[in-house]
Amino acid sequence: MSRRTAVRRVGALLLVVNLVLVLGKAAVWWATGSLAVGSEAVNSLADTVYSTVVLAGLYLTTQPPDFEHPHGHERIEPFVSLFVAAGVFFAGGAVLYSAATAVLAPGPPRTTEGGVLAVGVLAVAAAVKFLLYRYCLRAGRRRDSPALVATALDNRNDVLTAGAALVGVLGAMAGFPVLDPLAAAVVSVGILYTGVEIVRDNVGYLVGAAPPEDLRAEILRRALEHPDVKAAHDVVAHYVGPEVDVSIHIEVEGEMSLNRAHDIETEVVESIRGLPAIDDVFVHVDPKELGEWKPDEERVTDPPDSPE
Repeated sequence: MSRRTAVRRVGALLLVVNLVLVLGKAAVWWATGSLAVGSEAVNSLADTVYSTVVLAGLYLTTQPPDFEHPHGHERIEPFVSLFVAAGVFFAGGAVLYSAATAVLAPGPPRTTEGGVLAVGVLAVAAAVKFLLYRYCLRAGRRRDSPALVATALDNRNDVLTAGAALVGVLGAMAGFPVLDPLAAAVVSVGILYTGVEIVRDNVGYLVGAAPPEDLRAEILRRALEHPDVKAAHDVVAHYVGPEVDVSIHIEVEGEMSLNRAHDIETEVVESIRGLPAIDDVFVHVDPKELGEWKPDEERVTDPPDSPE
């Protein structure tokens, strides 16, 4: 299955599941009047709205390259992730405000009528959201999709909020309604931290941060494993959106023909481009006899060990 088909399918699944959860929670809230379930219905409605935006964003990012975007549209994905982060911050702030209000100005005691039904829908919602978290996280890492990883973290938040609502319902049933806002306050901190995680992970994609060192080592290894490449230097790898662009200088025998040097360059490019995270590769061919480009510590002549 292509990356385009896979990420669009995940986005569509998220939208459908969130819509079903909205309808289920709203029906239970209508039947029981549970404030905890009602707040979760609103939370799922917000999830449905942002799932629509994520699906639209994934549709754009998986469009093929065109004249105006010759490298494709994947660079839109970090912006989609930041939109998810904004929703996470809003949700965390709203939960914290509601918790503080409930503690400082408590309302009338909560009814326990329909408590079993409320507990059931919240438990099912938490289980569904946990499965979505695992599914989106696996798909996002496999397909190098920061938007799906951000969505996975948001689904993890929903597990926590459903758990907090569940504590509130059980607390009301047991005669301790204050447990609801206290649990919600604790959960809001976790939600806000997840927003920080999403921003931190995606800002690197937008500002051209370097990829992990093991990827750079693998790039060097692939360049130096070619039998005609004697050394390499000036290795620059950086994120352009969720993918990595690479430029590298390789040194070959200066007396070889231009045609042979071109063939070596093509073979090195194809080898490095075979790495899943790599988008574009730019290889500059130098005659090794010059030997003046870089100090010894910046010039590699032996392949580094392969990452485990």
